[in-house]
Amino acid sequence: MTATPPVELRVEGLRVRVGAATLLDGISLVFGPGRITGLLGPNGAGKTTLLRTVAGLIRPTAGRALLDGTDLHTLTARRRARQVAFMEQQADTRLPLTARQVVELGRTPHRGRWPVPANAAADAHEKSVLAGAVAAADVAHLLDRPWPTLSGGERQRVQLARALVQEPGVLLLDEPTNHLDLRHQLGFLETVRGLGITTVAALHDLELAAAYCDEVVVLLDGRLFAHGPVAEVLTSPTIARVYDVDVTVERHPRHDRPHIRWNGLLPERTTP
Repeated sequence: MTATPPVELRVEGLRVRVGAATLLDGISLVFGPGRITGLLGPNGAGKTTLLRTVAGLIRPTAGRALLDGTDLHTLTARRRARQVAFMEQQADTRLPLTARQVVELGRTPHRGRWPVPANAAADAHEKSVLAGAVAAADVAHLLDRPWPTLSGGERQRVQLARALVQEPGVLLLDEPTNHLDLRHQLGFLETVRGLGITTVAALHDLELAAAYCDEVVVLLDGRLFAHGPVAEVLTSPTIARVYDVDVTVERHPRHDRPHIRWNGLLPERTTP
């Protein structure tokens, strides 16, 4: 599975307002090349807004997002799609496509607007990229299935293959394990961890974040609450403050990672 060399993703003073609502407020972060960063926080914290802004789908009210120093909002959609792949929570289409055709859509940014004569080297590269993505996402057996017949979990894996054939330097994942059974949740994140792509993944499952992420970012009320290595950020006080849940954080008995034990609910915050 080949990919564009991982790039540094940086956001500086990112602010997003919609009407009177501030969805992101002054977010500044650096996502290291080739690292997996978990994007955490309760519903409404700003996770999806941050991902969509970095993907170029939302223009920030202030601040900027940079790929190796280049403001991504100055790039054309085609150039941006060669660098950034975004896998959204709910992917759907009304078109009568097979899973294979959905995967192949990921090659669109690398193809010219007009048909050109076949080039043996380019054709071989494209076939190799497609085969690698299909194998990595474990969807070979789904390729001839019509898209509407796929389950939610199967669609997630097909969408991962579609993202990978873009050969991105940055992979943005919004709740990527949603709809997946436990085996495919673990397999999905094992696959992503082995890619070496700069990855930002919004996750609700703190155990998965602890097991697979190099570092985590915690958002709360549209602001940056914490950022750093998993073991330094996923602490009992932080989880209690952000999620209103009483937990005990221990070392996993078999892996050198935090393990989170839920004890009960705390009173919900009434003010930010």
